[in-house]
Amino acid sequence: MFARGAVPLRWSRGLLLRAGSNRRSGLSAMAAGGGRGEEGQLGEFLEYMDRLRNYERSGVPRGAGTDSDDGFDLGRMGRLLRRLGDPHTHYPAVHIAGTKGKGSTAAFLSNIMREQGYNVGCYSSPHLLTIRERISVGEHGGPVSAALLRDLFDQAKEAIDESVESENGALTHFEVFTALSFLLFSRENVDFAIVEAGLGGTRDATNVIRNNELAVSVITTIGKEHLAALGGSLQSIAVAKSGIIKEGRPVVIGGPFSTEVEQILRDRAFLTQSPIISACDSGVRSITRCIGWDYAKPYQSCDIVVKISNDRPLSMELHDVKLQLLGDHQRQNAVTASCTALCLRDLGWDVSDASIRAGLEKTQLPGRSQFLTQDEASVLGLDGASTILIDGAHTEASAKALADVIRTVEPEGPLALIIGMADDKEHLAFTAQLLSGRRPDVVLLTEARIAGGTARSLPASSLRDIWIGVAHDQGIECADIGVVTSDRISHLADASSDEPKPMMIGCGDGPFSYDLMKAASRLLHGLRRVEGGGAGASAGLICVTGSLHMVSSVLQQLEQQQ
Repeated sequence: MFARGAVPLRWSRGLLLRAGSNRRSGLSAMAAGGGRGEEGQLGEFLEYMDRLRNYERSGVPRGAGTDSDDGFDLGRMGRLLRRLGDPHTHYPAVHIAGTKGKGSTAAFLSNIMREQGYNVGCYSSPHLLTIRERISVGEHGGPVSAALLRDLFDQAKEAIDESVESENGALTHFEVFTALSFLLFSRENVDFAIVEAGLGGTRDATNVIRNNELAVSVITTIGKEHLAALGGSLQSIAVAKSGIIKEGRPVVIGGPFSTEVEQILRDRAFLTQSPIISACDSGVRSITRCIGWDYAKPYQSCDIVVKISNDRPLSMELHDVKLQLLGDHQRQNAVTASCTALCLRDLGWDVSDASIRAGLEKTQLPGRSQFLTQDEASVLGLDGASTILIDGAHTEASAKALADVIRTVEPEGPLALIIGMADDKEHLAFTAQLLSGRRPDVVLLTEARIAGGTARSLPASSLRDIWIGVAHDQGIECADIGVVTSDRISHLADASSDEPKPMMIGCGDGPFSYDLMKAASRLLHGLRRVEGGGAGASAGLICVTGSLHMVSSVLQQLEQQQ
């Protein structure tokens, strides 16, 4: 049974940083976007962070997310936070883990609670354009300002230096930035924080949140990502993520899950005497009614109905909710966030149905089924005729979701995919899912810049071999067009044969750049001409995917050209 009132609306604050440090109010004015001008204020901070061990750049060690001798040392994070005054104990938190969907769920929930008027802190990862995106605080959201982050670091640096020395340099980039986010939330007097786990759950640096501070834990999905780091099986991944479930605190599970995986989560909840709310409960129903377009961008109109009869019933009925995040998976994330908001309401928080609707409709995330405007495409030097979709899909499940989005909203005309991936992903399963949807006419493979380099990127030639192999297995005729050069593209685009063309597969020359998007546009233009498209015909769809780092590259190039 839920303990109503167990999570107070205001928690007392303890000593922060140094005695006599100046607590400032009204410092949570957020930047509206990446803000290249602001980044200049973070030079010393970014240099300091760059010297720390960064597993996003080097890859996560085997077993690092498991509750074993190979797992990350959570005590190290606790010792750092003690030097900073244990800021994570000064406010209640919603803790979110999951293979996919945790970032979207966190964004949905943050906007719901902001619509209700709460001062919300949200911590998520990774970022696309600036590390400031990982932290938002206040009633309006948006990346934390560079000035606020810089000042916070300046005041915390002495304590961080002491921790780095005492831990013999073992503190990581993620641990330090997570600690800074917790410190910022405390200084800014948030009503509560929404915290997204980085890897797994049990040994993740965010899992210092105790049951006294935890309002609700949320587990969105369980899938085969970071297998080696999380124990090697779907079951071990479920065990790792279930580690965020705490004694006596409710847990919302998203799903859908396999029977075995869901049982692992329910067993953990039983052991911790944690009430469990399932977003796939028989009393939860959601459906997409139609796809609409608003200012040349699509949305899905959904009905979401929650009528759960447990010890304390949760109830909500919303119709014609216009979600800017597309696909069945995003609708399910919206349902998970709604169930979490209803759970908070049951715990005593003021959360209206109107705020839930407004928060869901307001939410948009760069790089998640994001359609560029014609003006944005023109800035990148594209002709504006092709629709541009960027999506950070990089797992089997997200590839399936992307294929569903393309099938749902694609305009008439040919389809081109531009793909770059990290070397530790399920490339075969990812490829098979994309080829099971609308068959692309052009596939261009490239190398994604991951954390500033290509050390963790799968070579484009290896990706090409995978795509050719999977296409052959699925009976899809394809033609290897080799390395994409200007002359080669001109020759292919000018081809005038009226014969049906096999799927063209080629490689970019070096790391991804928007020149590859121009090449795809020229190839689609040639296909459109051969197929007899007139002046009013659609030049098709170009989709950039395979990694959030690919999406980041597009957005960075867009920002630089504007």
